[in-house]
Amino acid sequence: MPDLALVIREISEEMAQRSDRGAVADYIPELARVDPGQFGMAVIDAAGRVFAGGDSETPFSIQSVSKVFTLTLALGMVGDRLWKRVGREPSGNPFNSIVQLERERGVPRNPFINAGAIAVTDVILSGHEPREALGEILRFMQFLAQDSSIAIDETVAASEKRTGFRNTALANYMKSFGVIDNPVDYTLGVYFHHCAIAMNCRQLARAGRFLAHNGINPSTGHSVVSAERARRINAIMLTCGHYDGSGEFAYRVGLPGKSGVGGSILAIAPGKASIAVWSPGLDAAGNSHLGRIALERLTQRMGWSVFGS
Repeated sequence: MPDLALVIREISEEMAQRSDRGAVADYIPELARVDPGQFGMAVIDAAGRVFAGGDSETPFSIQSVSKVFTLTLALGMVGDRLWKRVGREPSGNPFNSIVQLERERGVPRNPFINAGAIAVTDVILSGHEPREALGEILRFMQFLAQDSSIAIDETVAASEKRTGFRNTALANYMKSFGVIDNPVDYTLGVYFHHCAIAMNCRQLARAGRFLAHNGINPSTGHSVVSAERARRINAIMLTCGHYDGSGEFAYRVGLPGKSGVGGSILAIAPGKASIAVWSPGLDAAGNSHLGRIALERLTQRMGWSVFGS
């Protein structure tokens, strides 16, 4: 087997030297201020060893990567009834598109596009005050990462709320079809805040470990979800985790993964490792440009693609 520590170091050095870095998400003012010259990577293997490189300790806004964890929570609350509110198919459209919602009578294609994640957030909110629902999401993230210091970046959350006109339109459109139960402002408030959770690569990789190990957090032995549910969440990550760039990511990287416009990607090598990469510059589909390249290098070197080495 290749030396994982050496592989991570060499990939991190290559990414630091590249000039093609993509463009930051300038439609969210706080994200527009992030230095695109940064790159971090952390891998936690089956034995719990952490291998990291670059800016792996720098916190960033996880944005849509939070949708993996809200999906997990919502499935725990309502089980397969969730799929009456949101689909499981790739969208083939931009992550904030309203066109598909109109054609499909307010039911979002999958839980990882914005409309789908807003619908999932609404499920978590039901029966709670917004502050309680948000606290439950944050505590879940802290529990998985075994780190109580993880917090919400209130500045980013406020920035998203000020400029979230498209998300407001999506939520109101779903509300008109009965897909959203709670007041739109409440659901959006929780949504904007869980997208603004700040983590570093090590914390994010640790939070995703249960998906690499049949639903069990190997650090604690605690079963987070059943093995079947972990497989199904991974399947949705593989097919839908990178918006209309999901096919390209599967083709090049070959792992379940979820990206966020803050520049992070959580990737899962089942049975082997949980991986987090971060580089703020995005490609045309809204996914981390260097993050995807780094993961492609990693799976090539380690033979970790789910489609074979």
